[in-house]
Amino acid sequence: MANWSDPRPGVAGFGGATAARDVAFDAGLRSYMLSVYNYMASGVLLTGLVAMFFASSGLAVQVLNTPLRWVIMLSPLAIVFAMSFGINRFSTAAVQGMFWAFTVLMGLSMSSIFLVFTGVSIAQTFIATAAAFVGLSLWGYTTKKDLSGMGTFLIMGVVGLLVAMLINMFLKSTAMQFAISAIGVLLFAGLTAYDTQKIKSMYAYVAGTDMMGKTVVMGALSLYLDFINMFTFLLNFMGNRD
Repeated sequence: MANWSDPRPGVAGFGGATAARDVAFDAGLRSYMLSVYNYMASGVLLTGLVAMFFASSGLAVQVLNTPLRWVIMLSPLAIVFAMSFGINRFSTAAVQGMFWAFTVLMGLSMSSIFLVFTGVSIAQTFIATAAAFVGLSLWGYTTKKDLSGMGTFLIMGVVGLLVAMLINMFLKSTAMQFAISAIGVLLFAGLTAYDTQKIKSMYAYVAGTDMMGKTVVMGALSLYLDFINMFTFLLNFMGNRD
């Protein structure tokens, strides 16, 4: 009868192979997440630079006071829908190009904050948002807790928030705007952790496939939106108006 407790080369080999696969998987995951964060951070930087230069050039005042502002505001939304629903039809290069176009258009749209808030308060809010984002994303990456249930609740909350924002466009209530901003910060803070965990979990499904490059960009887009929304809502609290 075989003695399964004996150390055998074959058994050791299986263990070594498993350990090697784990090491390779971890290295691939780190590279994948680093790519996501690099895209996301580069997108935020590009948006900020475009917004700042568009506002300082004086073009923002001229363009955003014309019907063209609706094109600038709605174009990013159209790109997000195209990327989300047409991801399988586009090449990786096309998805990357759409991401950069999206961040540029967001910069044009967000240039209005430089016309409303002081530069110092914008910088302070950006730093606060960046610090919160790093902490929340790190928690989402390292936590063993399944955040999928929280994600469903948060997404429903965002839908409700959009409805409230539409209603307040007509009511123009300061108190309601304050509540919307507070809830918005909390929702997108939670989504930062949730999306990070979701992006991390996707690696096991796309590693080594043609979808990996697209998944990196879509993951960066999710985190970009979390960051920008958290920043925008937080600016309503911390921002000093000109």
